Amino acid sequence: MTEQEQEQEQEQEQAGRFTVGYALAPKKVSSFIQPSLLEHAKNRCIDLVPIDPDTPLIQQGPFDCIIHKINGEDWKKQLEDFSLKNPNAAIIDPPEAIQKLHSRISMLDVVKELKIHEQGTTESLGIPKQVVIYEQESLLDDLCFPVIAKPLMADGSLNCHTMSVVLNGEGLKKVNYPIVLQEFVNHGGVVFKVYVVGDHVSCVKRRSLPDFSPEMMGASSNSLLTFSQISNHREENENGHENTMNHAVEEAEMPPLSFINEIAIGLRKAMKLNLFNFDVIRDAKVGDRYIVIDINYFPGYEKMPFYETELTGFFRDVLDRKSLSMKEHHDRDDNAIKL
Repeated sequence: MTEQEQEQEQEQEQAGRFTVGYALAPKKVSSFIQPSLLEHAKNRCIDLVPIDPDTPLIQQGPFDCIIHKINGEDWKKQLEDFSLKNPNAAIIDPPEAIQKLHSRISMLDVVKELKIHEQGTTESLGIPKQVVIYEQESLLDDLCFPVIAKPLMADGSLNCHTMSVVLNGEGLKKVNYPIVLQEFVNHGGVVFKVYVVGDHVSCVKRRSLPDFSPEMMGASSNSLLTFSQISNHREENENGHENTMNHAVEEAEMPPLSFINEIAIGLRKAMKLNLFNFDVIRDAKVGDRYIVIDINYFPGYEKMPFYETELTGFFRDVLDRKSLSMKEHHDRDDNAIKL
């Protein structure tokens, strides 16, 4: 191949390439932007490019699409200005839609609004009971233990994942207020993490907190058990607890895929989001009752099987739809001129 032919080929390839800018925290970049993801994207004619947080967004690019997980009014305003100047660029996802997941007070309200119509199944969907306590003096007398104590905000801040299992009233004296107290439901020590990437839904099972019996709570010398992430909690002892918990995960039956898909589709439509995950547990007392306990925007997709393929496919679908829409708009303008 001659040098001229190589240049022509590069120009043709460049004309069909897309640029996806990503605005993520450094820790998120190190976990999500893996060489394998970059390679998959490159093979689909997509270049993933970092967005410089210290430079105004409107001065960067050009970008065909932007993915982001940055909070704050300044960033929201930058996205708005960028969209005005670049109306054909896709923004994944709208900041106002993402912001609704930052409050644990209302985060799960969207689940209550879902209408699950899966026929031929007995599965039901719900959320745990929860109450917001602003000061210790306002605690409810009829509070049933154990409960999970969670900060009000789930905005990615330093303390937003500082959660605890409170076993009795003494434990409530040790938590920081205001706080969300969420009903703890025994669920066999297994949580189902459901990842949503556009139309794609992937469900995996992971270890969770062990069940708490009245005997365990009475025998415990602690009134408060702390942990950084519920699904990653680990508790080992000399009696083989580790092997028992691993076996529980291996033996746990997955929820019906059609049921999970219907929840995912409903949440995606209601929240107007494309990149999120939700945690589901199965009530140990009522085996066909499932409970959504958490929803996260732009989760740790690197933990999802084949995440490189699914994310790249999603980017390509978004960009192809944008290109088709632009072409149809251009064709209509040309036809109008001819008329």
